[in-house]
Amino acid sequence: MPALVQEKLAKTGYTRGATHREIYQNRVTRWNRVVIPWEQWASCKSPDDGTSTYQNGFIVLIEPDWYFTTSDADGVLALEGLALGTNALLLYRRRYQWRSFRPSGGRLENGLPFAPAFSRTAPLGGTYMARIHATTAEGGEEIVHGYNTTRMRGAGIRVYEYASQATAEAAKVQLECLIWACADVEDMPDDPRMNRPSRMQRQAAQMKRAREMDLWDVDRLHNARLINQARHTVCPLCLDELSVSDFLKRADQAAGRETYDLTLTEVTLFHIDELRVGKLQHKPYNLGWGHAHCNTVVKDAGIMPTLKWMKSVLDRNGDSWARLEKETASVEEAVNR
Repeated sequence: MPALVQEKLAKTGYTRGATHREIYQNRVTRWNRVVIPWEQWASCKSPDDGTSTYQNGFIVLIEPDWYFTTSDADGVLALEGLALGTNALLLYRRRYQWRSFRPSGGRLENGLPFAPAFSRTAPLGGTYMARIHATTAEGGEEIVHGYNTTRMRGAGIRVYEYASQATAEAAKVQLECLIWACADVEDMPDDPRMNRPSRMQRQAAQMKRAREMDLWDVDRLHNARLINQARHTVCPLCLDELSVSDFLKRADQAAGRETYDLTLTEVTLFHIDELRVGKLQHKPYNLGWGHAHCNTVVKDAGIMPTLKWMKSVLDRNGDSWARLEKETASVEEAVNR
């Protein structure tokens, strides 16, 4: 397939980016070790994808405020199968935490050393990590401890971005078939690695594979806003049919604000139900392709809430909309004359 399309499909199996100041890994596979905040442990302790455990385990991050002010905090964690230095860490994100909640003598009350972690598998090599941004105030230096080397950057991935390898691969098959379902797929340009005959062979093979894996239920795809009645791929927000050429074009940029290394294309990965904690949404029948602009409009709000908001905007601009339509009609009439 064309390199841009192949690259776009491959990226669907990876998480979003993260800087060295964050606690997360930067663009790694979605089945890597997950990071779970302690306050979200109840809803995230097990993945909701039918499996009992995360494929590569987890690390729970605990606020120092809670740990150092809770009676028998280690006992509370133990009841949940958690232990500092094994599958849990203290996370320092605020300067007052660093100043107020650090043990004296370099050891915690349970005898464990107060040291930054450096391993993602048990034992973690330490009991805490810190990500405190620099300020201009005196003593406001940046504090970045644990998982901050080039080879070991970030403790894991965001829990809501997780998908098992099997789920991510199934989603990729369905996403490829949605490309093959574009109304003008016959116009896909030849590529040195795939001419028209081999492209048709690939299309038939992948569509057959999708049906065998129960990934091409047209009613479910239509109800999920991924295809229209004609069984052509559409943008989930505006429902406009997508063109195969959209997968090969770089997104438009505002004049004077161009970025020359831009990799964003006109079409991007689109989550039908938005990503949120406690519910894994990177899965078949919840992923499609949509316009980059439409995806930006939806953000993390979800499609239906966004449509309701858009309707309210149009309702409040009713007079302006009617005036615009009248002006447009007048211009078209003048042009026709």
